Amino acid sequence: MTLVNSLASPRPTVDTYKMPMPGDTGVSHYAMFLYDVDMRKEIPVAIDKYPDQKVEISYAETPGYVFFTRRSRPADYIDLCKVDIHTGEVKEVISEHCAPHMNLQLFRYHLINKGKEIIWWSERNGKGQYFLYDDKGNLKHTITPPDMVAGNIMKLDTLARSIIVEGYGREKGINPYYRFYYKVNLDGSGFTLLTPGDGTHSIDLSPDGKYLIDNYSRMDMPAVSQLIKIASPRKSIVLEASDDSALRKLGWKPPVLFQIKAADDSTDLYGVMYLPFNLDTTRLYPIITNVYPGPQDDQIPRAFTVDDNYNQSLAQLGFVVINVGARGSSQIRGRDFHCFGYGNLRDYPLADDKHAIETLARRYKFIDLDRVGIYGHSGGGFQTVAAMLTYPDFYKVGIAASGNHDNNLYIQWWGETYHGVKSHKDSITGKTVFTCKIPTNNELADRLKGRLMLITGDVDKNVHPSTTFRLADALMKANKRFDMMVMPGMDHGVGNDYYYNLIRYYFVEHLLNPKKEHIDIIHHK
Repeated sequence: MTLVNSLASPRPTVDTYKMPMPGDTGVSHYAMFLYDVDMRKEIPVAIDKYPDQKVEISYAETPGYVFFTRRSRPADYIDLCKVDIHTGEVKEVISEHCAPHMNLQLFRYHLINKGKEIIWWSERNGKGQYFLYDDKGNLKHTITPPDMVAGNIMKLDTLARSIIVEGYGREKGINPYYRFYYKVNLDGSGFTLLTPGDGTHSIDLSPDGKYLIDNYSRMDMPAVSQLIKIASPRKSIVLEASDDSALRKLGWKPPVLFQIKAADDSTDLYGVMYLPFNLDTTRLYPIITNVYPGPQDDQIPRAFTVDDNYNQSLAQLGFVVINVGARGSSQIRGRDFHCFGYGNLRDYPLADDKHAIETLARRYKFIDLDRVGIYGHSGGGFQTVAAMLTYPDFYKVGIAASGNHDNNLYIQWWGETYHGVKSHKDSITGKTVFTCKIPTNNELADRLKGRLMLITGDVDKNVHPSTTFRLADALMKANKRFDMMVMPGMDHGVGNDYYYNLIRYYFVEHLLNPKKEHIDIIHHK
């Protein structure tokens, strides 16, 4: 891929870099060798199993052996192997099939007791659990319970045979995205909640490991700090509860946290609604949905912040602004939720977002369904355009920044993992060939009806600006009018004051007081 930095001095410069795309050949291959310095000997290690596999070496202290993982290109198989450093012999210790794909964000393993035991993370039971294995691959114990998604291990005590671990979704009646911390023994006994309190938690451990300071909050509740003795967590001491009275005197009001059903009328979705501080419930307000589809993260704030992503300041202009996580948008809701979009990488979040807006409009009569806006950055920019083209009579105004509108031009692992990749043997070479074809926004360009602004930085190495330019080309060929802003010298993080004001002005001009006009390009002969 190539970018041109037009602002470079004294002349524009070219930046060319490697970026494998879905279905590409010639992707990185891995080889492993042992070297005997005394014998001046090179020993090749037979690590190959999956075509175009990804290999990662562990550098834990495991005398006599080196451990590594090898993962299939579709990310549906992963093996933990060990190499005898004297002979180069490879033994497969754990092999796991993860259908349709593994959780790349949460998967991890830990080698303990110099490689004699292995703590292994898996979604095999639908959530995310840690298991304890011996070095021969025999399962010894389940460590964390099956009714929560286990996250990072914050403290691993091999002498006490215990861990302190993040957990999601176990506390009944509480938002499953809120992070809690638990202590559990490596044999699965003694499972204990360390951080009580309805909010999302973060901790700092004392050097001796006997105490922790827990800070927890929600978007509608400032932080509470408590001191917790790990041996008796129920006797926590509140150190300080943040006081928001000064904010409230300035007119600040917390956003509304809501829970609704997805478009399947079954799955629970959770979101945040920002309202103008001077809300008049007898009026009608346009609604704007700020979107990001994941699947690795939905980017919805959980901990307290006054103006996350400037959504509150946008609401102050006279809008209702929402963030809601659609099915498929997060890695911490379990395998089925996380993999909802597999094979449907363009369309999977769209129905839930529209359904959420309609549900909230029934619940809050001040929401105007005739004035619906949508905006997002990166994957959110991609979702913005997909939504406007799929439901052209519903979404009236959209702003799409740095959007990966054609995921066939985006990073290989992203498209192949989350959409899926097919393989076949080449009849001539006998090699495995991978193919991946992901639906694009460009294919729907002729459906545009509303006001759309496209934004891209011209030196974006993450989502190449060509994805925005190609969408612009498709819209032009469909005779669709749209607006576009190219931000010189800006990479993927285009957010600056000009960018945020651009979003505000566009929604004020076209959604707050929309003009009734035909906006398509008319050809006059």
